[in-house]
Amino acid sequence: PGSIPPLLLLLLSLLCVRGRGQSFGQTRFICTSVPLDGDVCAASGPGTGSAEELKSTVLQLRETVLQQKETIMNQKETIRELTAKLGRCESQSVLEGLPGEPKGGGAGRKSGFAKNTMGDLSRAPAAETLSQLGQTLQSLKTRLENLEQFSRMNSSSQTNNLKDILQNKIDDLEKQVLSRVNSLEEGKFNPKNESEERGKIESTLTSLHQRISDLEKGQKDNRPPDRFQLTFPLRTNYMYAKVKKSLPEMYAFSICMWIKSSASPGMGTPFSYAVPGQANELVLIEWGNNPMEILINDKVAKLPFVINDGKWHHICVTWTTRDGVWEAYQDGSQTGSGENLAPYHPIKPQGVLVLGQEQDTLGGGFDATQAFVGELAHFNVWDRRLSPGEVYSLATCSTKALAGNVIAWAEANIDIYGGATKWTFEACRQLT
Repeated sequence: PGSIPPLLLLLLSLLCVRGRGQSFGQTRFICTSVPLDGDVCAASGPGTGSAEELKSTVLQLRETVLQQKETIMNQKETIRELTAKLGRCESQSVLEGLPGEPKGGGAGRKSGFAKNTMGDLSRAPAAETLSQLGQTLQSLKTRLENLEQFSRMNSSSQTNNLKDILQNKIDDLEKQVLSRVNSLEEGKFNPKNESEERGKIESTLTSLHQRISDLEKGQKDNRPPDRFQLTFPLRTNYMYAKVKKSLPEMYAFSICMWIKSSASPGMGTPFSYAVPGQANELVLIEWGNNPMEILINDKVAKLPFVINDGKWHHICVTWTTRDGVWEAYQDGSQTGSGENLAPYHPIKPQGVLVLGQEQDTLGGGFDATQAFVGELAHFNVWDRRLSPGEVYSLATCSTKALAGNVIAWAEANIDIYGGATKWTFEACRQLT
């Protein structure tokens, strides 16, 4: 309201004039301003207005159209730039696995917080992976140097031959890593080839680690079967240990372990238990800046542990399905308790129990950002609630301490992969 736009007025005038003429070729186009309540057609007859006014209006309209066209072109260019940037961000997020809130309400907060990551796979950036592989190789070389000293004291042709073979394998792996670094620097990175090469190198690392471990056994023959610890020196998605046994159906449990870490932010996932259809059946995780949490069937309880100070700590979590009652112990003392944690949900059997990684799929789907970094020992599982006295005996390395009746800590019960290492456990010796 107030005035008729010039473009609309021109169109109306053209329509009226077209109705009076025989053809556009014989018609004069006239633009005439009319009152708001006037008859547009009546005021648009021949002889009214001037050619100059018409020409001026047409030029103004043409200029407006050109400006709008230029604006649209600029907007299209902006959209193209943003689309390209979004594509780069999305491809980067697939490679890196963006940090943030753990995934949903399960290990890594998977589903209870609106996201189910069953099937999600996250890969570390290529450069970061190369760095991790380099550190892993250095760790293996250090172990091999220790073996050299051992072999001098126990010289045998078999030991020396094994040492030479392992040294050659490590040299070959270092050449492969260097080759991949050069390819990245020269821009020859191919995601498909990278994935294949990565798989080969990780497989070789596992084989190499196993052979070194076999060679190291000569140093450990006199060690008790439970006097060992697992070491996860790097935040990777390929270092882990797997418990050979699964868990039975359980209506209560106690899970205890010795743990040592100074990783930040968050020490990662000491253990995860996945069953078909539910990757978060039973998980312990400290992810990002969140406190440590215990998850049962995607339900979460925050645990009042303060343990990422680089010192050995003994922790226990007990739970019963009746009312979902749970208790948390640190270094022999109860530090927290609660209820309504997955009440009346029994722990399901026939799953996969992994140490050091959080599972997004049954037995796999590891995410480097949620990996455990540190040392772990005496991981034991019972199918009942331990008493405070029993927990205290475990934390003080008492000879009265019991081994788990479901999972007992023993080297024969654990398989290790990806360069995770076994060392002699010393925490209890220090306490006693």
